[in-house]
Amino acid sequence: MAVKKSLGTRLTELLGFKGDNEEFFEELEDRLTASDIGARTAMELVDSLRSGPYGKRLREPATLLEALNEQLLPVLKETTLEPVPGELNVRLVLGVNGVGKTTTIAKLASYYASHYDLSGVVLAAADTFRAAAVEQLSLHGERLGLRVVKQGSGADPAAVVYDAITSASARGDDLVIADTAGRMHNRANLVAELGKIDKVIRRACDESRYRKILVIDGTTGQNGLRQAETFHEAVGLDAVVLAKYDSSSRGGVLVPIARELGIPCAFLGNGEGYRDLVPFNSERYVADLLELR
Repeated sequence: MAVKKSLGTRLTELLGFKGDNEEFFEELEDRLTASDIGARTAMELVDSLRSGPYGKRLREPATLLEALNEQLLPVLKETTLEPVPGELNVRLVLGVNGVGKTTTIAKLASYYASHYDLSGVVLAAADTFRAAAVEQLSLHGERLGLRVVKQGSGADPAAVVYDAITSASARGDDLVIADTAGRMHNRANLVAELGKIDKVIRRACDESRYRKILVIDGTTGQNGLRQAETFHEAVGLDAVVLAKYDSSSRGGVLVPIARELGIPCAFLGNGEGYRDLVPFNSERYVADLLELR
């Protein structure tokens, strides 16, 4: 399998382009699109550059990178998703199968437990359609020393979340992080199921302490945008976490997610360890994306 080129590499190759200005902009748009930024967002970025103050200087390496940096930074959005200690907080974690959702939940639990003065963190195994998901989350909970609320295979996911929230409230725990099924083959059922879970949480937790987080795989390109559109339609997302960022060739999928859907990023997954989760920083992300040194 060919190694995917980073945007920085694609831009470096473009700087030797011999065509006229219009051909240059068309090639730039193609290279932005191929770097997961997407056709619509790439077209809008290039239109801004075409009408901007740089002119032919865009063919100079430093100028092109500076111009793209100026275009991208205002687009990206950051969020901290800070919990409120002493109160019940809920984080509903969503994502399709295979994106690293369950591992990301464990990383989130580790991050929150180590960075905030919380009385307790509880994991809710509400992906009841995959027995392996419940087992995996249970193993993470055991390793992290966290309680996991679960039921039998095929149980009602909303009931699992409800049990986790009510037991956390009774015990004085501050944070519930809930896993969910990631089936995308039937959009209507997915939306209905997540809507039911969302309704249960809204009844049991103050909305100001409830956040919905989508995990996307940094290696899947524009599929990440389509996934964000589906889950945002279902429950309204508060943030995304970009998993497998260390393997993604610094793909630009966060740009269209922010530009087209207005969804901020909270964390980047940088490895397999529980501590390999870093808060999202837009300046560092753009520097990585463009390979600025």
